[in-house]
Amino acid sequence: MVMEAARMAPSAVNFQPWQFIVVRDETMLNKVKACYHREWFNTAPACIIALGNHQEAWQRPSDNKDHTDIDLAIAIDHLTLQATELGLGTCWICNFDVEKIKRLLDLPVHLEAIALIPIGYPEEALKPQDKKRKNEDDIVRWI
Repeated sequence: MVMEAARMAPSAVNFQPWQFIVVRDETMLNKVKACYHREWFNTAPACIIALGNHQEAWQRPSDNKDHTDIDLAIAIDHLTLQATELGLGTCWICNFDVEKIKRLLDLPVHLEAIALIPIGYPEEALKPQDKKRKNEDDIVRWI
């Protein structure tokens, strides 16, 4: 169901410039885990690798802005929200060794590894943590 939520996410001109690799094989999962060195990451039973496809992305005509990152962020958000609804734990990881992942997956130049998303059932009930957020006045301007 989490992958279906990602599949159904909106994207610019509905181009859906993404691919997801779900890694469950223990050998491959250990190689993926070697790309991000945090102890908690090693406890995940699976990891989803979110790839942006720059050849399929919509580009805004006025400035040629590539919307791959924007579209994939929406899909990942849908995925993580659905996972939470199902009682799964997830996290976006963007601070990983991109070159290692590229080599590991033998990615062509038009596919970019954007995020790693570990996923699984938490060992204990997670308590919501207080999050630091800017005040509305700092981020919204009314005109």
